[in-house]
Amino acid sequence: MSRVAWISRKHTGVEMNGTRRATTYGRLRGRILRWARGVRSARKDAGMVTSEYAVGLIAAVGFAGVLYQVVTSDLVQSALQSLVAKALHGSF
Repeated sequence: MSRVAWISRKHTGVEMNGTRRATTYGRLRGRILRWARGVRSARKDAGMVTSEYAVGLIAAVGFAGVLYQVVTSDLVQSALQSLVAKALHGSF
């Protein structure tokens, strides 16, 4: 067995007969690999595809249009103006 193979087996916790021995390095390496697998699997479906971006953009523009119509209506404008006037002329 070459020295490199022996060192890699030594640090991964594999005995010469193929059995595993519990080493701190081996346990830590296993935890890191399991964590990395979990991160990768969570990342696979984390983003939106182009069609989802388009639908989201259309929904945002529609919501912005409705919000603009509500805020610029006479009823809401007069309510906002009276609220600001009360805040500016209030006593402290």
